Amino acid sequence: MAEGPHSEFILGGQRSGKSRRAEMRARQWLDASPAHAAVLIATATAWDDEMRERIARHQADRAVRVPGLRTVEEPAALAAALRRCSDAQTLVVIDCLTLWLTHLLMPADTAAALSDAAVAAAGDDLCRAIAEVPGPVVLVGNEIGLGVIPMGREVRHFVDALGRLNQQVAAACEGVTLMAAGLPLTLKGALA
Repeated sequence: MAEGPHSEFILGGQRSGKSRRAEMRARQWLDASPAHAAVLIATATAWDDEMRERIARHQADRAVRVPGLRTVEEPAALAAALRRCSDAQTLVVIDCLTLWLTHLLMPADTAAALSDAAVAAAGDDLCRAIAEVPGPVVLVGNEIGLGVIPMGREVRHFVDALGRLNQQVAAACEGVTLMAAGLPLTLKGALA
């Protein structure tokens, strides 16, 4: 990532290799200079036993693959966390935008759900933060709009909102990579 774009959006389906690619970018950044640091902003929350186990497994795996990657948990205030964690020597990985959007649209306290306008404003703020921060940023998100159109209104609304967010972030990033079966396809920018 030392030679790559300032910002990269990595998206793909579940288990497509997108988080591994983001970790590889962090590892490359850390290996490029002893002055470099890397931070993962994790948006997942452990709402049940399976998710707690999944988070613990991801943490253990990351500790082996990228030992210098520090983790900050932030499920909602993503732009603020990015601004707080970034500096010229620190690469920030955000994993993942899909869970972040879930927290905004479908929080555990349903009364706290944001309106479409508030979600769009949060996306705008995140895109401004991507452009403003001094260090490189790698964002991870799911591409879920390639399949069958969901039957339920709420699910269709979420798929539409995620599609809009993905377009917003892709426009804000210098590089965009689509992952499929562990293989990267460059959609925007010259990536290494």
